Amino acid sequence: MYENFNEFIKNNEKLDIKSEREFLEVYNGKSFLNGLYRIHNLEDREKWNEIIGKTFPPAMGKIMVFGYDWLGRSFAIYNETDTVLMFEPGTGEAFDTDFNFYDFHNKEIPTNHLVCLASEYYEKWRKANNNYILPHNKCAGYKVPLFLNGKDVVENLEISDMEVYWEIMMPLMNL
Repeated sequence: MYENFNEFIKNNEKLDIKSEREFLEVYNGKSFLNGLYRIHNLEDREKWNEIIGKTFPPAMGKIMVFGYDWLGRSFAIYNETDTVLMFEPGTGEAFDTDFNFYDFHNKEIPTNHLVCLASEYYEKWRKANNNYILPHNKCAGYKVPLFLNGKDVVENLEISDMEVYWEIMMPLMNL
């Protein structure tokens, strides 16, 4: 299972991952494609469930956060539908991907990474920043969030600590 995901991240190991739980154990804390997409460390997941729940109150207690991308967008399983939700601090919006965990990783990411991970935009941002590779706790956050009329351009992005970025966005989204 997860063959398409492994091919997309250029993992040549022959892994026989059979479940969501096994996927999260195998990829615990891993970063893929120079920081494009990352899986949270197991010990950080509860903290991120709380951060996302406080930022998006209807999600409190109903999600299991598992990963995030270079823009600080967090991905979680919505317990009520078993689908992956994407929480965007830069837009202040949450989206249901309509994919379960397996299909999100094995279908959506490999075939639709231009949209779900903004991979082309990431490469543009990296080139403008000397091919910088984001560390595990960093993201490229909006200086002026899009929900406050910020522009969706590379010049409006800065390297931010993920937790600080979300803590700053939280009260702005909940005004």
